[in-house]
Amino acid sequence: MASASFHSPSRFATLVNRPRIWAVASIHADLNRLQTVHDALEQRLEPRDGLVYLGNTIGRLNAARATIDELLSFRRGFIARPGSFVDDLVFLRGSQEEMWQKLVELQFAPDPVAVYQWMMDQGVGATLESYGFAAGEGLAVMRQGPVAITRWTNNVRAAIKAVPGHADFLISLRRAAYTSANELLFVNAGIDARRPLSTQKDTFWWGGSGFFDLAEPYSGYRRVIRGFDREHDGLLATDHAVSLDHGCGFGGGLIAACFNREGEIVDCFEA
Repeated sequence: MASASFHSPSRFATLVNRPRIWAVASIHADLNRLQTVHDALEQRLEPRDGLVYLGNTIGRLNAARATIDELLSFRRGFIARPGSFVDDLVFLRGSQEEMWQKLVELQFAPDPVAVYQWMMDQGVGATLESYGFAAGEGLAVMRQGPVAITRWTNNVRAAIKAVPGHADFLISLRRAAYTSANELLFVNAGIDARRPLSTQKDTFWWGGSGFFDLAEPYSGYRRVIRGFDREHDGLLATDHAVSLDHGCGFGGGLIAACFNREGEIVDCFEA
């Protein structure tokens, strides 16, 4: 996919005049479940529906490359529907994509060996393998100093750029998405209710604790919807928060749910 197919990236995405918004939970490179979800969505989508992938599309399983190809292919079909626009489909950044961005900047890390090993423990190694890199070889490079690390990270960047659309996909990821009248807010893992949206920063992918403690709408949003839950407890909902993660990539299912602008779940299924 040519880079012109994506708008210039910004931190947040706005879904304009979409009466229903579909949200897909963390995928973690489970290609088979994603394809099943896409097959079902093709039958359930209505005109003017929006679609948000809630981050962690890669990581944990080693089909990241094929998973991004599947996402880009479905995106092309989605925005080609009559009445659809490029901004009606949004990809969010999750912790996996955030770690991937830090991975290709490891030459600047104060302790690249420790950071690299931590990333491998979090499932980033599977994404590396999908692009042809061995996790163990990377660890050896981390011990060789900044020049060797820079050469290695440049090779990783080049491998991403060599696959059509993948570099554009990774730079297009948004921190959060919301509906144009501020009814719904979509995030990866959590928010800090004490802080405004503009200062959440990495809370979006590391701040899942206390997600269900919202006693009132956060910043006026009727509901906040997230796609990653460290407990993978499935579909959970309170008056002001909804969590969709049932452990896709950890052996569990992939949830897709459809919300109207009042925040009600009007359709939901799991693959």
